[in-house]
Amino acid sequence: MNEDRRRLLKQLGAVAGLTVGAGYAALAPSRWPLSLRDPDGERGKPRAKGLRLPEKGFAVGPSNVLPHLGVARGADLDAMLKSAVDSIGGIGRFIRAGDVVLVKPNVAFERSAPLGATSNPDVVAALVRLCREAGAAEVRVADNPIESPAACFARSGVQRAAIDAGAEVYLPTPSDFRLLETPGATHIARWPFFFRPFAGVTKVIGVAPVKDHNLCRASMTTKNWYGLLGGRRNQFHQDIHGIISDLALMLRPTFVVLDGSRVLWRSGPTGGSLADVKEGRTIVASTDSLAADAFGWDDLLERKGEPLPAYFAKAAARGLGNPDWRLTNVKEVQVG
Repeated sequence: MNEDRRRLLKQLGAVAGLTVGAGYAALAPSRWPLSLRDPDGERGKPRAKGLRLPEKGFAVGPSNVLPHLGVARGADLDAMLKSAVDSIGGIGRFIRAGDVVLVKPNVAFERSAPLGATSNPDVVAALVRLCREAGAAEVRVADNPIESPAACFARSGVQRAAIDAGAEVYLPTPSDFRLLETPGATHIARWPFFFRPFAGVTKVIGVAPVKDHNLCRASMTTKNWYGLLGGRRNQFHQDIHGIISDLALMLRPTFVVLDGSRVLWRSGPTGGSLADVKEGRTIVASTDSLAADAFGWDDLLERKGEPLPAYFAKAAARGLGNPDWRLTNVKEVQVG
């Protein structure tokens, strides 16, 4: 009899537990663990599968012999760009016949080129021509500006320069964005990404101006990938250094070009006065974005001796580059 009673009590306890559990799951707020509540229907929707970029990015094979950083100084932008790229192995190391190349400039703001808030259109054009001469089947130029895309591309001069050099320009529309999965990212593990210009792409080159930045202190080649994000990306300003580190994880380019032809040394990132701009007369090509940006910090922004912005250490801790550019293999040339 006692055994039967104990069995009955256990069964009643189990039923009570299930009842309480079911009640919790049904009534608990939707944000609580194990809650079944779905007041707006979002939790019940199928979870869209995100896209992924190639696991190793768009980089070419590493070299233990060639410089990681090529620096060219002078006045002839075409010659400077070629010399900088030649210093890290030449365009033929990176671009082969038949490649589909995406060039990502910074066209974030509706500013004329001399104000330094956008990539120099002449540098973008020189890069497009260099890729075409190397045998690229197609060169695309794309960015998702903060201000009106059409106005930014037109006012900066990037659209006309890119088209004249033989590129196709992609201006973003809402249907051009897809969810991108970036495993290991803190803020953008699943985030809307300007995907349409990436369809079929085999190589990716970033070309970014050297700018002061009021939040992250400096905007160069690593921060440049911000222009591929969609959605409410302004929320990332709360952890600007964390998101830049995520960007370095998200996009691993073929190489980057640091456009130091002019430098927005204060009032960045938007600028607005020629008094905020100085001549840089420098082009940097690199297979290491952090090294290129650290060079820009020390040499072009002239902040040598000041601590690097926090995103350098965050990205380096993930194995995404070496900010100590002096320890990398560097080649510097004077053009003309």
